Amino acid sequence: MSCFLLFSFSELVCAQQVKKNKFDFSYLDRKINGWINAGYYKGASILIVKDHHTIHQKYYGNHTPKTVVFVASAGKWLAAATIAAVVDDGRLSWDDPVKKWLPQFRSVLGEATLRQLLSHTSGFPDYQPDGQHPDDYQTLTESVAHIINLKADTLPGTKFKYGGLAMQVAGRMAELATGKDWEILFQLKIGRPLKMDATHFTPVDAAPGHNPMLGGGVRTNLQDYTNFLEMINCNGVFKGKRILSEKSIMEIQADQVRDAIMEDDYVKKVRASERKDVYGLGEWREEVDSTGKAQLISSPSWAGAYPWIDKKNQAYGFFLTHIDSAKNSFNSFLASPVLPYLVRDVLEQASQTNIKKGYIHTPDQAKLYYEESGQGQPIILIHGHAFDHSEWKPQFFEFTQKYRVICYDVRGYGWSSMPSENQKALHADDLYTLMKQLKIIKAHVLGLSLGGFIATDFLALHPEKLLSVTMASGDIFNVPGPNAPWTPRQIEQQRQKINQWQDNGIHYEKIKWFNALTQRNGINIESLQEPVWNMIYKWDAWQPQHLEPRYLLGDEALLKIKALKINVPVLILTGEFDQAHINNLLKILPRAKQLFVKNAGHVSNLENPVDFNKKYLSFLQNLN
Repeated sequence: MSCFLLFSFSELVCAQQVKKNKFDFSYLDRKINGWINAGYYKGASILIVKDHHTIHQKYYGNHTPKTVVFVASAGKWLAAATIAAVVDDGRLSWDDPVKKWLPQFRSVLGEATLRQLLSHTSGFPDYQPDGQHPDDYQTLTESVAHIINLKADTLPGTKFKYGGLAMQVAGRMAELATGKDWEILFQLKIGRPLKMDATHFTPVDAAPGHNPMLGGGVRTNLQDYTNFLEMINCNGVFKGKRILSEKSIMEIQADQVRDAIMEDDYVKKVRASERKDVYGLGEWREEVDSTGKAQLISSPSWAGAYPWIDKKNQAYGFFLTHIDSAKNSFNSFLASPVLPYLVRDVLEQASQTNIKKGYIHTPDQAKLYYEESGQGQPIILIHGHAFDHSEWKPQFFEFTQKYRVICYDVRGYGWSSMPSENQKALHADDLYTLMKQLKIIKAHVLGLSLGGFIATDFLALHPEKLLSVTMASGDIFNVPGPNAPWTPRQIEQQRQKINQWQDNGIHYEKIKWFNALTQRNGINIESLQEPVWNMIYKWDAWQPQHLEPRYLLGDEALLKIKALKINVPVLILTGEFDQAHINNLLKILPRAKQLFVKNAGHVSNLENPVDFNKKYLSFLQNLN
């Protein structure tokens, strides 16, 4: 698809479809506003483009269209593109060694190549060592002069070590090759052709005259950087004019880590990927296709600014912000990359014309997001803790062949409203409201883990509304119920847990929970890695950071069920490797049936959906 033309016929069709689609960005907006309300940022803005059309542009907090922000490492992408333009001119080669242009580098660092400098595999220290003068000189010439005598960390090409000093050397090589200072070079090759009028390489401390920081010294605004992403997305073309060659675009996006050892893998932390081919030239290769071509590329920054291109969905975006506070161990470098996941959800939601979707409103003004499809007896699917309705993808469409299937986001998860510490409604109350507003008299209810606890509560409170109930890895939640108020000691203990959780850091705690669900005997369960991380990463983590009200009946469910004559068919679905969990429901519901999902643990519906679906559907069929 050529970007020299404004639109091809196929692009016009795509553009018309984009205009017709109604995109719901409320979940994404809530996420960003949550960061601002928590005090992490004073303001932010975002611009998202799909098929050459802006589908979302918004300003939060103190941001306006004119806001210019220091974007730290998001500038690495711009620096690499500037040097790529010099390579296109034939004045530099990616394989030029440092010593060709800077012969004063007589150590092993002189053997490092331009591509290694821009891929963090050069062996240069990442930053100036403690005790050395910081990198705040007047020119790149002075900056490089204070790098020459540093010792190599490793041999060039042997270790990936993310940092900024090597990029200073790369910039100086470009200056020598062109005879132009870096800022002038950037403006000639990238800034002016892309109409990036507000964008400049400047010192981090903004003091006049200091040398440009290639790895982290760009100031820009929302539209400027989006122009740059448009050019990269169009394989080097902007508004019909070629800025970079396709060859350079391919080189920037190719695996440049090669055989180097990874020291600190950002991609593993934000994409739960064990790959090594995670970096190109000035950009991260967050996702690749089966052939190794980059599909999701980015240039994240510690300050929170995050540009990305999602080739899989023909979309790109830029989140502009600068961190104001790192309280609660908030890590903006690891937080912002959740945004492509949220955008993908929006695009998928808009494209699903065969699914009814919307919100139901609870009596206390909360909103619960739901999706439904199919005809027949209703099945309501309830997801687990830290998950959302997308957990049920392997079940949803298969079940719709014979049933009316509804999945929804429990309050506090996914697209639904966040809870309140003053909330009185139970999760089971929300389920009752959902059924009432969707005009469902009776339903088969299936819940996993937390969803199983909710299903148990619903059995205790509303057995008359159930055709059957299935608890997958669910039971009676062994905690005091809502009628047992928090004691002062319990409140203090809970607050200590909250403080510890926040001190450890939100991202760290999410990874701990992810590992607990997706590893068995220290080995990754591959089928769970991508879907489980996708949900946990997006999770707002409200629950462990608040004195959560008792949204479940807990021990009270046991007493209520014992007092009832339960005639509802009950199925306990247990993962084969989750058998250590003793199910209390089997003790009080002797007619309940337990089945084991083969080759599966706690998240059995995702680990072995074939056997899970077979056993559940067989259970329903035998009820008739």
